[in-house]
Amino acid sequence: MFYGFDPTFIILIPAIIFTVYAQRKVQSTYATYSRVPTRRNITGGQVARMILDRNGMEHVPIEVVQGNLTDNYDPTKDVMHLSEGTYNSSSVASVAVAAHESGHAMQDGTNYAFLKLRIAMVPAVNIVSAISMPVIMVGIILVCMGQAIGGSIFNIGVIMFVVVVLFHTVTLPVEFDASKRAMQQLTELNIVEGNEVRGAEKVLSAAGMTYVAALSVSLVMLIRIFLIRGNRS
Repeated sequence: MFYGFDPTFIILIPAIIFTVYAQRKVQSTYATYSRVPTRRNITGGQVARMILDRNGMEHVPIEVVQGNLTDNYDPTKDVMHLSEGTYNSSSVASVAVAAHESGHAMQDGTNYAFLKLRIAMVPAVNIVSAISMPVIMVGIILVCMGQAIGGSIFNIGVIMFVVVVLFHTVTLPVEFDASKRAMQQLTELNIVEGNEVRGAEKVLSAAGMTYVAALSVSLVMLIRIFLIRGNRS
């Protein structure tokens, strides 16, 4: 049993550093290309509408929401939400974000398997993400007290946390595929050209890094849980 400093925390440090880097990278990249206008001067809202209509999704409405980088496509309501900055701006960053969310709509329209799996996992993840760690800690405490039931409770908590890890794992192909579809649409529709293409790729790549960071943290946390359990048995 550990007293004072927990040495297993050390393995979290690289993942935490990577997460901070990824968050700053997406913010700085978005800020940079938010100041770079596209030559065609097409707004993010117009881009989203063009892509949706081109792919047979004329029925999908686009709603403007407040906030910064609050853009999302809601497959449960079949509606796209774009932040005011994205909707009204013709910057490279705005058209990239709008195209990315349109990519998610395209996934929904083509029954993309990973998106369907991710949607199905959401209700369970919303529950287990909140209670998995408390359950794990209760299990560890009971083990330390010599209570046999502690091991079973710990295992239940771990199973819950594994669901969270799997959710982050499934999210990666969903996000990367949406970005791939976005770039394909942007280039085929000639919305971006020349250096704008590279700029849009950088914006989407930086955003994708945050999902990689989220998965890495959850994986390291899972490893740490087993290390703590082993040292307290």
